[in-house]
Amino acid sequence: MRFVFSKYFYALVALGYVPLSFAWSLPALRWLVLAYDLALFAAAFLDARLSRLPAALTVERAFAGRFHIGAETEVRVEVANATARGVRLRVKDEYPAAMRRTSPREAEVAVAAQTTAALVYGLVPPRRGRFEFGRVAVRHLSRWRLAWITTSAWHEESVKVYPNLRRAREAELKALGAQSLVASHRRTSWRGEGRDFESLRDYVPGDELRHISWSATARRGKLMTRQYQIERDQTILVALDAGRLMTARIEDETKFDSAIHAALALMSAAQRGGDNAGVVVFGRRVTAYVPPARGREQVDAVLEALHAVEPELIEPSYTRAFEYVAANCKRRALVVVLTDLVDEEGSRELLASLKLLRPRHLPLVATIGDRDLRAAVRDAPESLRDLFTQSVAEEIMLQREAALRLVERQGGLALDVTAAQLAPALLETYVRVKERGLL
Repeated sequence: MRFVFSKYFYALVALGYVPLSFAWSLPALRWLVLAYDLALFAAAFLDARLSRLPAALTVERAFAGRFHIGAETEVRVEVANATARGVRLRVKDEYPAAMRRTSPREAEVAVAAQTTAALVYGLVPPRRGRFEFGRVAVRHLSRWRLAWITTSAWHEESVKVYPNLRRAREAELKALGAQSLVASHRRTSWRGEGRDFESLRDYVPGDELRHISWSATARRGKLMTRQYQIERDQTILVALDAGRLMTARIEDETKFDSAIHAALALMSAAQRGGDNAGVVVFGRRVTAYVPPARGREQVDAVLEALHAVEPELIEPSYTRAFEYVAANCKRRALVVVLTDLVDEEGSRELLASLKLLRPRHLPLVATIGDRDLRAAVRDAPESLRDLFTQSVAEEIMLQREAALRLVERQGGLALDVTAAQLAPALLETYVRVKERGLL
């Protein structure tokens, strides 16, 4: 049993030293003070031993919602007192050390009979994954108020930290603007060069002749044009590279985390646009796969699949990944490959593997560039070292550009953007694909 003396105990000890000021004339007072102190210590030990936390007093830890990377989540430690008398407690929670705390995680609370009280504090997780909470330490004041007794009998528990869905939806709203709002609130169709008939309207100069409805023209006595809407119920599959190059960090997160949040923004837009969306994660082999679907359950399934996946220091196998996609996704889909390329060998394997997707699927290869690489070639070199650095950077950029141009020659789409530009570029390309009816 662990306990610490209370302030009341120390006040009584200090009170016992008052008679010592008269001990120079009455030596017997020294023995009296000694006996008083020994009795006080014995009473404190006895008080601590006999005082027990009532069984009807319970402590529970609860969370305001799921933990998301970079977002504050409220942790609530609630004390329920079902006894007939009030208790005074000191509560301290053992939270994961890797998380950033935004408010105190300990407090002294007075819980009256048949009431509850709570300690509330906030935590911000720095990354995805699983985190462990320890026990809740509780100190209660003994019956004679001489000691605080420590108890920590409440079990540990683990929590999952998911990608930040709010950040993804904010990126979607920022990139698509009014189109996202219309799709979200009014559930109307985007009009474009789709193939689903939407309505008839009067012909205006500049309309394509192939869109003229001759039967409607004959009935109404004037030229009528068919108006089409962008097709719904199409398929989007995001292929996330979890290989070596995706472990590189840009500011506070890896390229893989940037790719995850861009993928979630794209999937959110696809869901609002009425399309099916899924995700596949691959390194040397496929490590996670969520088949394309739509609905709230699909978003939860994707978050669950991505919360603990981490990139590894290995080269990815595009061949295995695309073979898996070809075998498991039979319906034509926009396959968005989020990856990074540096050397010629990696580019060669990617280009050779794309034939596994064509012509059934439409591949979109998005490489996540490095701002430092672009900055290295922006200014004139000032030294021999700068010259060599700039030469290497230019060579890498030329190889990347050549590889992406070959992707386009094979009938695919290509993007080379920084991590900050990734989500907006993906969303704009998705809308363009929908408008042009490329699927």
